Amino acid sequence: MEKGLTVRRIVIAGVLGAIAILLGVTRLGYIPVPTAAGNATILHIPAVIGGIMEGWGVGMIIGLIFGVSSFLNATVPLFKDPLVAILPRLFIGVTAYLTYVGLKNVNQYVAIGVAGFVGSMTNTLLVLGMAVIRGYMAAGVAATVAITSGLPEAIVSVIVTLAVVAAWKKLGSSGKQKSKISGDL
Repeated sequence: MEKGLTVRRIVIAGVLGAIAILLGVTRLGYIPVPTAAGNATILHIPAVIGGIMEGWGVGMIIGLIFGVSSFLNATVPLFKDPLVAILPRLFIGVTAYLTYVGLKNVNQYVAIGVAGFVGSMTNTLLVLGMAVIRGYMAAGVAATVAITSGLPEAIVSVIVTLAVVAAWKKLGSSGKQKSKISGDL
């Protein structure tokens, strides 16, 4: 794997960051659900994919773009706080990357799926944890939101991440990469 921020990584971070912004601004990334959260989100998925495909640095950049977009478009006080809206999002792609790297020698599909789950739950747990620490919600409410919205979001993240990354990497039925793409993953 190439070290540093290459042109490829900058472009991919920009494209996936733009997708995260588009999902947020158009509200396509928010799925209404009848829970305390009000919406399930898929805005974290580009950061997960970026982390898996291009490393923790790209995942962190996309998470930053997602967090800043969330902060700038906030309609509730919770997300008008940068410690809730931005800081936790920096770790989505990082944890997805670390999970993927730790499991990729077992099976690519397992590694991608678990990384999708971990990245999504990183978003949920860190945002809700920071919301509790900052006094925006009680721990019991945060736990309810984590279960009722966070787990479904994580399942959707696994499905979308598997579909996108497997297609991008052109994985076969064995979970092995069929053809090399630009750059070693």
